[in-house]
Amino acid sequence: MTTIKSRFARVALILLAPLMIAGCGYNTIPTQQLAAQSKWAEVQNQYQRRADLIPNLVNTVKGYAAQEKSTLVEVTEARASATQVKVDASTITNPAAFQAYQQAQDKLSGVLGRLMMIQERYPDLKSNENFMALQSQLEGTENRIAISRRDYNDSVQAYNTTLVTFPQIIWAKTAHGDAKPMQLFTAAASAQAAPTVSFDTTPPPAPSGTAPGSAPPAAPATK
Repeated sequence: MTTIKSRFARVALILLAPLMIAGCGYNTIPTQQLAAQSKWAEVQNQYQRRADLIPNLVNTVKGYAAQEKSTLVEVTEARASATQVKVDASTITNPAAFQAYQQAQDKLSGVLGRLMMIQERYPDLKSNENFMALQSQLEGTENRIAISRRDYNDSVQAYNTTLVTFPQIIWAKTAHGDAKPMQLFTAAASAQAAPTVSFDTTPPPAPSGTAPGSAPPAAPATK
């Protein structure tokens, strides 16, 4: 009888063990870790989508504003630099690798902004259907990037907090000792400075032979 009871107790313990472990937070860390990694994958996906749009955008602008060579070259080079930064799941726990990735993407964002402003000087470009479609896709992608970065930061914030709060900190120091804090996206340095607004205008040069502010010479009288 005692043997039957002891066997029943062992079976009950085996069945209840997973519930007890789950109830004490053992699974919280790996669950949040996987969630953050999933959000990180979405960030990469949206940045790749942007990179894929850029070559067509550059070629379209080049067709209407080939003289804007310096900006076109900057965008092409920034895209190459951003896509050459190698990232994987370990990047989000590596401060140096994460910072390199963010800086490359932020640099590309900056030169892309300058490229899009070129359209103001070229009415034909502004009305080009291909350019307008690419502009719309790029704007949508930038919005998705912002959302995916926000969702990633939220997920990482929850995960990092779990690693240092009770009772999960016990598992973080024991069973999940390899769990490391993840890096957060931060605002680019350029986003911290207020934009410079100037209302100064440069007057057109005075006609030759006249002093600044004086009236231009009268036209000769006609007979």
